[in-house]
Amino acid sequence: MWRIGVLAGMVGVSERTLRHYDKIGLLVPATVDRATGYRWYGVTELSRLERIRGLQHLGLSLRQIADILDAPDAHLRQALAETVAALRRDIALKAAALAAAEDRLATPASVLPQQATVGGRRLHVRYLRIAHPSELAVLCPSSPAALLTWLSGQPTGNFLAAVTAGRGGERLDLPARTVVRAVVPPATGVVRAGLDLFDWLRRRGLTVAGPTLEEHLVDADAASATVLEVPVQPATLPAHPAADRT
Repeated sequence: MWRIGVLAGMVGVSERTLRHYDKIGLLVPATVDRATGYRWYGVTELSRLERIRGLQHLGLSLRQIADILDAPDAHLRQALAETVAALRRDIALKAAALAAAEDRLATPASVLPQQATVGGRRLHVRYLRIAHPSELAVLCPSSPAALLTWLSGQPTGNFLAAVTAGRGGERLDLPARTVVRAVVPPATGVVRAGLDLFDWLRRRGLTVAGPTLEEHLVDADAASATVLEVPVQPATLPAHPAADRT
């Protein structure tokens, strides 16, 4: 029989850990001296402790170990399968975060895009043909609540746009869709932010799948923000055709 300190040294854990295992019923001493309170452990407890440590190294939590430690092997295999699936999800999330951070370091941009799924929307708009983005200020003296453009990069000539126009405008239904959204920093122009956003999409193998929505938001404190929202799909799929209006 071994005292708690001896067993801890044999296995490479702390006495505090063994006391915790005792407290939660995971590893109870073979006997406890009533006079001194000393915990004593034998070969059975040593074997159980080694199994606990082995399961921890496989990625199982103490809660999972408590559930399967004395259960049939099928329960262990099921717990391991669930752990493997969870670890793979964690690895995928960390790999995506790493790739995004590396991309940010390698290609400084004005925006931090996020992918999301949004519901459908119904707008009433007025369509415009524009030769250069600067014309918008002339055509729309008062900033519209939302602007839509059918672009995937720097405009090279006349391009189609639409601005919200209340109930008097033409109805435009946007379906539920996968989008990439970005809040435009106050010091950054919308055009620059849009071009950076399109470059970000190309580096990730995404194509524009509909009109880009530029929305101007104002809260109750009169603070404002501009949000760009681009519907996307993988580049291997054919993109939705841009609207062809005259």
